[in-house]
Amino acid sequence: MTVKVIKWKWHQLILGLSCLLLTVACHGLLQTNSISSNSGWKTLKVATDPTFVPFEMKDANGNLEGFDIDLMNAIAQVAGLQVQWESLPFDGMISTLQAKRVDAAINGITITPERQKTISFSRPYFKAGLAIAVRANNQDIQDVNSLKGRKIGVQIGSTGADFAKTIPNAQIITFNSGPDFFQDLQNGNVDAAISDAFATLYAIKTGQLKGIKVVSNLLTEEFYGIATPHNSPYLETINKGIGTLLANGTYEQIYQKWMGTKPPKLPN
Repeated sequence: MTVKVIKWKWHQLILGLSCLLLTVACHGLLQTNSISSNSGWKTLKVATDPTFVPFEMKDANGNLEGFDIDLMNAIAQVAGLQVQWESLPFDGMISTLQAKRVDAAINGITITPERQKTISFSRPYFKAGLAIAVRANNQDIQDVNSLKGRKIGVQIGSTGADFAKTIPNAQIITFNSGPDFFQDLQNGNVDAAISDAFATLYAIKTGQLKGIKVVSNLLTEEFYGIATPHNSPYLETINKGIGTLLANGTYEQIYQKWMGTKPPKLPN
């Protein structure tokens, strides 16, 4: 009787071990298949300068976040691509794209005829415009005509810098990033700053800019595009991705998340 019980228990132990090994093997196979499917995705090297709130920035843990980051990741997801982010200063992006050291760049880059001579753009993904920012107690600067002969802070390589050049007798002070010229504006080292209206208003709303206000109406109407080198094999894929996100409601969700309102219509 004892021998039979021992044999029966031994049989149970072997059967249990067999099932365990089979489960582990199947789990390993599933993991291998999962890794294999993801590793089959092409890597898209995308440049960004994480200083343009709320489009691209870093959270408390140093992770990228923002409107552009969410949008690019969503495009990659529907296109079967894997994004590899590359941090670059804004004024170096066009030359980096020309040299094809990255596949694309997203950074609130305005589509302009001048830039289209050297790089390509996706279909517009954001309607924007420039605004004048001044200290909250400033009553002298009310519009663009008030900027004549003033010290104006702008970001190097931006459309704000281009616009400032059209203002008579303006003393243009250039900076590497938005936080730099807004700091000088707060300190009184410049009289005004010309920058993206949405980024400025968002920074004021969230308390990142204190003692700053936006004056007058938008100076310009602009559209942002995802930039690529000329003849990029990814441009059509990116355009299709944007179209998919516009159609399935994902774009509106991302816009609501960061801008707190419904998006305007975009041209094709």
